[in-house]
Amino acid sequence: MLKSLNKTLLGAALIGASFAPHAFAETTINALFMAQAAYSEADVRAMTDAFSKANPDVKVNLEFVPYEGLHDKTVLAQGSGGYDVVLFDVIWPAEYATNNVLVDVTARITDDMKKGVLPGAWTTVQYDGKYYGMPWILDTKYLFYNKEILEKAGIKSPPKTWDELAEQAKTIKDKGLLATPIAWSWSQAEAAICDYTTLVSAYKGDFLKDGKPAFQSGGGLDALNYMVSSYKSGLTNPNSKEFLEEDVRKVFQNGDAAFALNWTYMYNMANDPKDSKVAGKVGVVPAPGVAGKSEASAVNGSMGLGVTTASKHPDEAWKYVTFMTSQPTQNQYAKLSLPIWASSYQDPAVTKGQEELIAAAKVGLAAMYPRPTTPKYQELSTALQQAIQESLLGQSSPEDALKSAADNSGL
Repeated sequence: MLKSLNKTLLGAALIGASFAPHAFAETTINALFMAQAAYSEADVRAMTDAFSKANPDVKVNLEFVPYEGLHDKTVLAQGSGGYDVVLFDVIWPAEYATNNVLVDVTARITDDMKKGVLPGAWTTVQYDGKYYGMPWILDTKYLFYNKEILEKAGIKSPPKTWDELAEQAKTIKDKGLLATPIAWSWSQAEAAICDYTTLVSAYKGDFLKDGKPAFQSGGGLDALNYMVSSYKSGLTNPNSKEFLEEDVRKVFQNGDAAFALNWTYMYNMANDPKDSKVAGKVGVVPAPGVAGKSEASAVNGSMGLGVTTASKHPDEAWKYVTFMTSQPTQNQYAKLSLPIWASSYQDPAVTKGQEELIAAAKVGLAAMYPRPTTPKYQELSTALQQAIQESLLGQSSPEDALKSAADNSGL
């Protein structure tokens, strides 16, 4: 009788517990982001807090790594099911789709999403006619310039061509205003490929033709020759060969560069008087073109958010992705990354204080040039990074370095 009573009491206790307010197990998802450029870590945490308030049954664990570690961390975690949501670069969908890293979310993309998002932004998450996430960071590299230094040098307007950039930098150097007026991110990393791609787009070059490397001649060779010439001329900061984008930002906002190529996020950071010596003096225009070939140049540096195939909670993960990429969220944080939504650019809350940046974006975003779409992108990029570094250091001619890169590209 006692045993029977105990069983009844235990059963009642368990039934009661199942209705207790805190007994519902919340779903935990893990999300991987990068700790540089575009949205800051604090912004991503604030966006996630807003999501958690709206969805108290979903807990999001955040992890941040430098951009350079984002790809490998994503791929290596697949076996352990480490992440539900990952940030991915525009260069990875081909590889991720081929290797089944990201969920095909084509069926989840609504007509409103398709109509509302800028057409160019969709290229960030597409491969072979399918969607593998939502575009999140819509970005290209712009030419930033220090208005005060140009004024002191007697330069009336920023350069419209890359040759003009070199001429203006020489004027600034000759007048003793700055020893090395230009800063680039040419470290042996993806950053250098983004600068190189910007120049390839200006020179109307091709990365691939019929699936085979074509960058070793024509515009691809012209682009690397320009980089080497700028470096050897002494107009480019010699530390550029070790700089990533954050290094470029720090040099520019310290007043030590008249010109710098960088992503959108630098505009408002360099204009912040708390951290920048050049606040209020920051100019921005589309990256220049080449006379007779192009009016402007730009690399597609956009990124998307996707759900991994290893996720055990794909519905909750997708809910988080759509919240983070939604128009209200993007409009609220438009100072570090411009929204993917077309109608956002009619919203004064988005445009106020960054009219100059948005004017540059209208040209730059329309001119975005893609890095090669291939499942072997990582091999190709690594070979090109090495070619750029060897050329800058004078260890190899641009012609020889690019031929070697083509041979070692895996294509």
